[in-house]
Amino acid sequence: MLLLHAPPSSFLRTLLRYNNHNHHSSRAFFFSLSHFTKSSSIATRLFSHSRLTSLLPMNGQGLAAGGSSPEHFTGDWYSVPELRLRDHRFTVPLDHSRGPHSSPKITVFAREVVAAGKEEQKLPYLLYLQGGPGFECRQPTESSGWVQKVCEEFRLILMDQRGTGLSTPLTVSSMLQFKSAEELADFLKHFRADNIVNDAEFIRVRLVPDAGPWTILGQSFGGFCAVTYLSFAPHGLKQALLTGGIPPIGGGCPADSVYKAGFEQAIHQNEKYYKRFPQDIKIVQELVNYLAEQEGGGVALPSGGFLTPRGLQTLGLSGLGSSSGFESLHYLFERVWDPTLVPGAPKKISYNFLSSFEKWLSFDTNPLYALMHESIYCQGSASKWSANSIRSEVEDKFDAIKAAKEGLPVLFTGEMIFPWMFDEIHALKPFKDAAHILAEKKDWPPLYDVQVLNNNKVPVAAAVYYEDLYVSFKLAMETASQIAGIRLWITNEFMHSGLRDDGNKVIDHLLGMLNGKKPLF
Repeated sequence: MLLLHAPPSSFLRTLLRYNNHNHHSSRAFFFSLSHFTKSSSIATRLFSHSRLTSLLPMNGQGLAAGGSSPEHFTGDWYSVPELRLRDHRFTVPLDHSRGPHSSPKITVFAREVVAAGKEEQKLPYLLYLQGGPGFECRQPTESSGWVQKVCEEFRLILMDQRGTGLSTPLTVSSMLQFKSAEELADFLKHFRADNIVNDAEFIRVRLVPDAGPWTILGQSFGGFCAVTYLSFAPHGLKQALLTGGIPPIGGGCPADSVYKAGFEQAIHQNEKYYKRFPQDIKIVQELVNYLAEQEGGGVALPSGGFLTPRGLQTLGLSGLGSSSGFESLHYLFERVWDPTLVPGAPKKISYNFLSSFEKWLSFDTNPLYALMHESIYCQGSASKWSANSIRSEVEDKFDAIKAAKEGLPVLFTGEMIFPWMFDEIHALKPFKDAAHILAEKKDWPPLYDVQVLNNNKVPVAAAVYYEDLYVSFKLAMETASQIAGIRLWITNEFMHSGLRDDGNKVIDHLLGMLNGKKPLF
């Protein structure tokens, strides 16, 4: 599989020569986050459209015609049903603040997607920012859903955010190359929204003809990145669409507020789940009691991890927040126990359930999510394992063993990462020390500029899901009040997965809010 996605050897030789000799290209364009912390007037002078155009490769036409350069490789067109695609690989600085010549380099991968037959048409560009953190874009297999809707009028760019997919992926195996937790943590600090936006701008000026602005679509964490984009590089944006992704933007680390709201919403979602599937109350209680009675307070997982009652509760991360999550969670519990084939055989949790539990959480394929999750809320302050601290305040409601013994429903947790996960989840064990370093890190750079957002001129439309498990409705509304000109579509028709569940409707509604089809009342 790796060979299928690797660039030709000629490109690799060129890239190696470029890196080894620290090649200086007058065409290269890099920008520093430190510049963005200045006043908006300074940022405007530094990153004016005329300045960007003068730095473009190929006389301002980008590489949309399929050319390549040392920092940008373009592949050939290929097909899936009703779509045409081609791959782009960009060599970008790991640390944009150090500039193009002193920083180590990484690769960022982006897939260009158009409706079949529109390869040569002059279409406006739309960049999709994936949810996460730490998840890559899904590979299109056909024209359907929101991708089909977007491709009706846009040239879609699916960028694997740095560290994910084909963008110098930070996997369980690749991160073992670091010799110490300190080295790994120092590397990981560059994998937040600020540098994701830097990467996007690096790509835009090389891909969009005349370095023109593009539309962005941010889902969940991708919406957080979109608000960072609005803060520090609004000159690169024509319009912004957000789906379930308006972040808290207060200074310091608002993670405590996030998780207080998160536990409250998790309680509400648990109540709805058990009303839908009341039979699962006893099944989960029985499972928790079984786990608590085992040696060490749990059972071994197929990968080498350990399933405990508190680990079982993390099924709520996926099960409580999406449109089909309740059903999937219920069907998972249908196959908890092995059948008794031999009289007198001891009761045992089925391999099927244990294997399904591990696949449910995806930490083995996307460990960056666990490592970076709390840091996405930090600006100049440490998270200090915020979710774990807030849980201690509500432990009377989320104590699984106590609830099971007292005959109460066992509550599942929501989108939270706890330090003990790095002991119980096998894929995360090697990164325990790095996770602790990141949790104590205080000097995180800013992710948002409230003054710039207050004076925003970029058209923005956002779908805000009233019962969103992952993004607090209250906190989202507080931030929305700080973004000038934003239009909100507040709905309980969808949960956090609205873009996936009915992408046609969601995209059509948001675009309609910006193009005049859904005027203000």
